[in-house]
This record gives sequence, structure tokens and C-alpha cells, in this order.
Amino acid sequence: MTRMKILFAAAATALVLAATTVRAEILIATVGPMTGQYASFGEQMRRGAEQAVKDINAAGGVLGQKIKLIVGDDACDPKQAVAVAKKLVSQNVIFVGGHFCSGSSIPASKVYTTGRILQISPASTNPKLTDEGGPNVFRVCGRDDQQGVVAGNFLAETYAGKKVAFLHDKTAYGKGLMDAALENYKKAGGTPAMVEAYTAGEKDYTALVSKMKAAGVEVFYLGGYHTEAALMIRQAHEMSYKPQLVSGDALVTDEFWKIAGKAGEGVLMTFSPDPRKNASAAPVVGKFKAQKYDPEGYTLYTYGAIQVWAQAVKKAGSTDLAKTVKAMRTEKFDTVLGSIGFDKKGDVTAPGYVWYKWSKGSYDYR
Repeated sequence: MTRMKILFAAAATALVLAATTVRAEILIATVGPMTGQYASFGEQMRRGAEQAVKDINAAGGVLGQKIKLIVGDDACDPKQAVAVAKKLVSQNVIFVGGHFCSGSSIPASKVYTTGRILQISPASTNPKLTDEGGPNVFRVCGRDDQQGVVAGNFLAETYAGKKVAFLHDKTAYGKGLMDAALENYKKAGGTPAMVEAYTAGEKDYTALVSKMKAAGVEVFYLGGYHTEAALMIRQAHEMSYKPQLVSGDALVTDEFWKIAGKAGEGVLMTFSPDPRKNASAAPVVGKFKAQKYDPEGYTLYTYGAIQVWAQAVKKAGSTDLAKTVKAMRTEKFDTVLGSIGFDKKGDVTAPGYVWYKWSKGSYDYR
């Protein structure tokens, strides 16, 4: 064999090996607030995603290929979310289990639609995500307009005759949730005693708490995240003022109790049925428990989102976006969240919201 032929043969072999390497693993990602004040939710997502990838790979991967996970940090900042999304497109990621905050998911979804990446959010509840999103956009959690119906009706019926205030943090999630709850509260015959916006990230909410106390507010509904909710109820108790706090799914983290302390006793919130109690989730929950980690909040929702993607690819027989999306819209998926499917918008067809109550450091069904 001439030297030239040897060089060509070596080059051909290198190309084959390179192609094999490229095909050897499928890149997927989870993106959420891995840093910042909502990092506890980012940890839930990361742990859920890592365990899902580990379990799927242990079972042979997807279409004979192993999965590689990329963890992206958007810090619940819209601009950072878009930057991360663009980077994932450039890295040839084909699926994203994320984001957490609706304010991040919505702008990032535009990038994923253009970049032909499948997005399944485990946590973003603002209706606009799927109402305005492309055919590649899905979620395994509920919507704020569904959560708002449950919350609004409950507030009107349970606290009839009491002064109820409505607060929001100006974010896509917080304001969207409060608006939905307030709308349904009014439809059920309620008249709000106060409607106020606050700025997330502050440490002192005593001025707002004092305003509610002076107005005789007995119950306040908060559209926002656990940090601010915990600070408000704690600061209220420090002022010998003990209103009932009612909120949504962003309180499903132990961080709430760590900040609120005993002032968190009796706080109510809406969230989807706890997947930790599903028989189908027991083996996975056991794996987390063995790691001394409680898969609370959105841990199993992220795990379930990745399960859905993997099963959709297998049913489609391809990682092609159009074929995977078609499978997602027509098939059912057996996950830690139960047997679920999706409607034409990309919203999950699963049980709606139920009530939880914080007591002695943990939350459970009310």
C-alpha cells in the first residue's frame, strides 16, 4: 500500500470513528435557577434530570444511544434564559427539560422553536407558554388559570365575609397566578380588600405587612415565590399580626419553612397531586431516599419530563422533532407522574390542583 493510500485509509477511519462518537450519545439539557434566590428549585430539577438520565442509560439508553445531560443556569432571569437557550441550540441539544420560571420559559421557548429543540417544562405554569408557544413546546405541570380557579373559589367560599388581600411580585408567574385567582375570586362573589404589587428580592416587607394590618386584612393570597412569602408571614408574626397566608405551587420547597420558621404553620398552597405518593414512582423515590434526598417539589416532574421525551423518541423510532412531537400528541406515557398525555396546545392531561398545608416543617394534603 502506498503512503498516500495509507493516509487516505487513516483519514477514512478517523471520519468513521468521529461519526460513531457523534452518534454515541444524545445531548439533552435541563435549565433552571441553579444559582440565585430560587436555587432550591434548580437543585430539584438538576437532581431529577440526573437520576432520569442515569436510569435511562442503565436501561440501554434511547434507540441504542446513551444520553448526555447538560445543566444550564438561567437564575430565573429572562435575558440569561435566552442566552442559555441560544447556546444549547449551538451545541445541537435536541431536548430541554425546562425552564422553571415562566418568565424564563416563555422567551426561551421562542429560541427553541426556531432552533428546532423540543421543550418540556416541568414547572412553568403561565398559560402563555403553551397558548403562544410553538408546536415543540409542552409542560408536565398545570396552568395558572387552572390553579387560579381552585384558589379563587376556595378563597371566596372559605373566607366569605373576611378581608382578603391579593399580592403579586410583578413576574410572569406571580402576576399571572394572582390575576387568575383574583378573577375567579370575583366571579365567586368576593370583593378584594387590597390588591398590591411588591418587588421580589427584598429583605424587608414590613411596610406592606403594616399596610395589610392597618387595613384589617385577615387573609392574603400571594402570587410569587417562597422566599418573599416566607419573609412576609414571618415579619407579620414578629409584629403580632397573624393573617392566613394562601399561595401557589412555588412554596413546595423546604426552603420556605427554613425562612418562615414557626410562622409558616398553617400556610396553605395549591400544587398538583404529590407524585411521591404514586405507586409507579416508588422505585425512583427509593433511589432518592437512598441518597438521603427527598424528591420534593419539581424533582419528579423533571424526571417525568425526561421520561416522556425518551418514550416519545422510542415510539417515534427517531429523534426527529416532527416525529417526536407527533408521538407526544397522540400517545400516552407511563411516568413517575402516572399515565399522562398532552392536548393540542401541549398542556398535560392529568389531575388538577389540590390543597396542601404546611405544618411542623413539612407539607402534606390539607
